[in-house]
Amino acid sequence: MKSIIYMILIALFLSNVSYAQSGIEIALKTGGKDEQQTRAQLQRLLQEYDVAKWIFTKSVLIEENSIPHSHPVLTLSTRHLRDDELLLSTFLHEQIHWFLTQNQKSTDEAKKDLRGLFPRVPVSSPEGAMDEESTYLHLLVIYLEYRADREILGELKARQVTEFWANDHYTWIYKTVLERPRDIGNITFKHKLIPAMRR
Repeated sequence: MKSIIYMILIALFLSNVSYAQSGIEIALKTGGKDEQQTRAQLQRLLQEYDVAKWIFTKSVLIEENSIPHSHPVLTLSTRHLRDDELLLSTFLHEQIHWFLTQNQKSTDEAKKDLRGLFPRVPVSSPEGAMDEESTYLHLLVIYLEYRADREILGELKARQVTEFWANDHYTWIYKTVLERPRDIGNITFKHKLIPAMRR
């Protein structure tokens, strides 16, 4: 009897996770084949992994040739159609932008601390973001992205994904997160910029 109740509770838990994540609306810019396949891929990933803790906006747009961005609508490209981990990591990255925007005061204070830790940062592609302020912001975003990837995908895959990004874009930022996770993590903890601490 206990095992039946246990199984029912697990089923209810999993259906609640699925339900919570199924509230995400995924629109397509043109409705092309790659956009449709990327939507199906993302929907599958949201069923496969429990990412509820990392969801801060439920509106997503798939636009084939876009550069992924968070605002005003979280927008993903079709670039990672054949790589689940890279698509999921990109999705989490853009969700984290929403989290930090929703906690702007703490984010600003954390960026001040990062300035003390890293007095000089790159401000152009491919090493840094578009300006100094954005590079400091992305140290937080990418630290949290790496943390989310580790929780969801495991340490090995998370490191592989982060090393891929470290040779793709924001290269200095990703490398710095891999080299100094404890230092950056201490700042995010200090300012309560870990999603579980905000719920």
